[in-house]
Amino acid sequence: MTHPLVTDADIEAFQRDGVVVIRGLFADHVETIRAGIERNMREPGEYAAENLKPGEGGRFFDDYCNWRRIPEFVDVIENSPVAAVAAALMRSKTVQMFHDHVLVKEPGTSKPTPWHQDSPYYFVEGTQTVSFWSPMDSVTDASLRCVAGSHLWPKQVLPTRWLAETNFYPDSDAYMPVPDPDAEGMDVREWAMKPGDAVAFNYLILHGARGNNSDRRRRAFSLRLVGDDARYVERPGPTSPPFPGHDMKPGQRLREDWFPLLRT
Repeated sequence: MTHPLVTDADIEAFQRDGVVVIRGLFADHVETIRAGIERNMREPGEYAAENLKPGEGGRFFDDYCNWRRIPEFVDVIENSPVAAVAAALMRSKTVQMFHDHVLVKEPGTSKPTPWHQDSPYYFVEGTQTVSFWSPMDSVTDASLRCVAGSHLWPKQVLPTRWLAETNFYPDSDAYMPVPDPDAEGMDVREWAMKPGDAVAFNYLILHGARGNNSDRRRRAFSLRLVGDDARYVERPGPTSPPFPGHDMKPGQRLREDWFPLLRT
């Protein structure tokens, strides 16, 4: 189960480290994704957010779960090699859509994306998960930063609200405090990237991103996918994304009418 963009070394690195860069994953779809991001920003969805406090410079926009209403995103999901690459990295027969995510940091946005793991916010668990983060502008020192091996930590990192910086769930003792990877000497991976390159990482990888102090925008497009062993799990509070009214029970696979199979 391979794809020309993925080497055996990439698969081993993803399994071992939980993160790897895939060069050119969306290289043939950059203009389509850029158009989709512009449409998303003109017509934001119900989860759109501005992630700066009063007085903080720049603009940090994000939005997710819009792919069904944005034809450019549908095009990329259906016609890019993302499902085949995901299957190879996860060592999974099936690949199922979870959601899309757009993040835009305008020039002069010094605020970093806080360190976090995605999994504690989600209502899905499993070893076969993958997020693809792809810049639509060349990045050097404003790229995604990932802590290698953090998907294997015995405790998940406490999820917090980005603006309020408060706990996302009530039982903080069930989680480890948010670490400072730079101060603690962790193995932080970061890559200079061209538009269409993608960082692939497990939902349990601790990651964040630098602020954008450059003179150009930093647009990023993400797709979150799951594999064979992913199952619905209840969390101690509202999840993000919430997907209200899903009617799933713990231990079930995600319902395919809401989260379609991209590869069977």
